Amino acid sequence: MGTAAESAASAAAGATRQAGQPMRQVRRLRLVGASGAVPRARDFTRRALQDWGWLPAATADQRAAAEDVLLVVSELVTNACLHANGPEELRVGATAKVLRLEIVDLGSGSPAPRTPHRAGRPGGHGMFIVQRLCLDWGVVRNPEGPGKTVWAELAAPH
Repeated sequence: MGTAAESAASAAAGATRQAGQPMRQVRRLRLVGASGAVPRARDFTRRALQDWGWLPAATADQRAAAEDVLLVVSELVTNACLHANGPEELRVGATAKVLRLEIVDLGSGSPAPRTPHRAGRPGGHGMFIVQRLCLDWGVVRNPEGPGKTVWAELAAPH
């Protein structure tokens, strides 16, 4: 996908299930008004990865997969801080094959990779990085009021 499409179908595939498959675990971190949201989100996610056996990584591929997850968390939370008045909540869910990240915010905008992408230009690389590292990602609007959930899915390490 990689186009940040907004749809009810995406909402149905939330952190509680993925492709009809229940998430084996879902963890939530409230970030409303929290200082240091990015390092808090990374630490929270790192602990989940440790508990789920992704870390410490036994191979270089597993280490790279865990580092990709932490980078995507950083980019999504930073994006919410810069463009959506801060994140409300981080959700991390996992199946045997997929890890799903969700950032809830009250912002009205939709994140999108900057096009054309210019690697040498400072800033504006966050959603390009998310698009490159993730299997899929998107945006689900809150049907009951302001805000949205930006979600991203990454493959579990082999």
